[in-house]
Amino acid sequence: MTQQIVQVDAFTDQPFLGNPAAVCVLAEARDDDWMQNVAREMNLSETAFLRRENSGFSLRWFTPSTEVRLCGHATLASAHVLWEEGYLQEDEEARFHTLSGLLTARRVGNWIHMDFPAEPTQPEPAPSDLERLLGVPVLSFGRSARLGYALAEIGSEREVRRLQPDFARLRALPDIKGLIVTARASTPGFDFVSRFFAPTLGVDEDPVTGSAHCCLGPYWSERLHKLDFQACQASARGGIVQVLVERDRVILGGQAVTVMRGEFLY
Repeated sequence: MTQQIVQVDAFTDQPFLGNPAAVCVLAEARDDDWMQNVAREMNLSETAFLRRENSGFSLRWFTPSTEVRLCGHATLASAHVLWEEGYLQEDEEARFHTLSGLLTARRVGNWIHMDFPAEPTQPEPAPSDLERLLGVPVLSFGRSARLGYALAEIGSEREVRRLQPDFARLRALPDIKGLIVTARASTPGFDFVSRFFAPTLGVDEDPVTGSAHCCLGPYWSERLHKLDFQACQASARGGIVQVLVERDRVILGGQAVTVMRGEFLY
């Protein structure tokens, strides 16, 4: 049985920027090994698999090496595909049943707004060798228990952009599935910048990470005393994320562009 697959650049309005994700809308159930093999074959940070349910779509995300609990850019890509390919009308809400509960998305002009759980970090002492592997001082450190992400604030946007972390040593840090490094923005029009590293998940650096902004929103809300943000993830590809903190939820806004359609033959 063949399977259509669509590749989408998420959190950008231009092809070849943002974060690429592959999306499969399944006509029937596929086993976990097949989904993992497809994700490995695509070799993107995430591949999304959807299947229609009565009240929406089941949605699962796989990196090239493992399934993950939450992924923003592949959810954005999935919603984009559902509207563009005619699975949903443009004024219909996309509803996703996931390992992180019900997630929803809706179109707002040229943007897509996604309703995600907030994932605040709890402050704690930074690992002893974190500054050495980053090469810069760490101002603040905390963890999100549910996602297994750590968040480190450093001194400047310039330092964030120039980071060249030691991925082998980062992989060895205990109980960290992903590391968010962030700073206040100096570029006009942005509130904060970040980068996201997840070598233990098979992704040394993720270009733009929606789930990381579920942590960044509450973090910067506490420090900047505001609820809405324009954020830049300063990877080589780069991407823009709108963030609105609403109590225990975070509304993430982004754009998306389809760049490729294909078909799996197996």
